[in-house]
Amino acid sequence: MPHLGLVTVVVRDYDEAIAFYRDALGFDLLEDTRIDSEKRWVVVAPPGARETAVLLARAATGDQEARIGDQTGGRVGWFLNTDAFERDYERMRAAGVTFEEAPRREPYGTVAVFRDLYGNRWDLIQLNARARQDGML
Repeated sequence: MPHLGLVTVVVRDYDEAIAFYRDALGFDLLEDTRIDSEKRWVVVAPPGARETAVLLARAATGDQEARIGDQTGGRVGWFLNTDAFERDYERMRAAGVTFEEAPRREPYGTVAVFRDLYGNRWDLIQLNARARQDGML
């Protein structure tokens, strides 16, 4: 059965991106392989993630550089699910993650929008029991 293996986030610098995703978001560094003198294959994922991970791809052209931090035209583009919202929200804030809003309750669970190191918008989200039962990811 097919599944989504990787999603790409275009970054300015591999090492600063690794530091943010590892230290501020708590992701694991799964792979950091040098391809050539300019390119690396860098993969990070939340601890315990079984399928989808994030490929940190350094911008190599002017067009790619122009999209750093605005890959989705200002919309939330990534959804970081948690089983303990308050724990992860407080840990991320203490690590310097910028949240755009206070946590809010929605019919599907608790959510707050944050920005990654470049300005891309993410949701930190804890689904409630009904949303999980309904299959909402």
